Amino acid sequence: MFALVGATGVAGCTQGINPTDTDRALIGAGVGATAASVSGRNVVRGAAIGGAAGALCDDFRLCQ
Repeated sequence: MFALVGATGVAGCTQGINPTDTDRALIGAGVGATAASVSGRNVVRGAAIGGAAGALCDDFRLCQ
């Protein structure tokens, strides 16, 4: 859940550069992996959740 919120927040900060889904997914994966690492969770799972959240956040109108 933390990765989802973090990825959405960071992906929303990229509005000025008009990011693609890939850009948002990469940012989300980085945030998710970092959040998982800091909290002692599975880094790969955190990156996957964050990447999905970043790529899909515009589809759910969370980062526009």
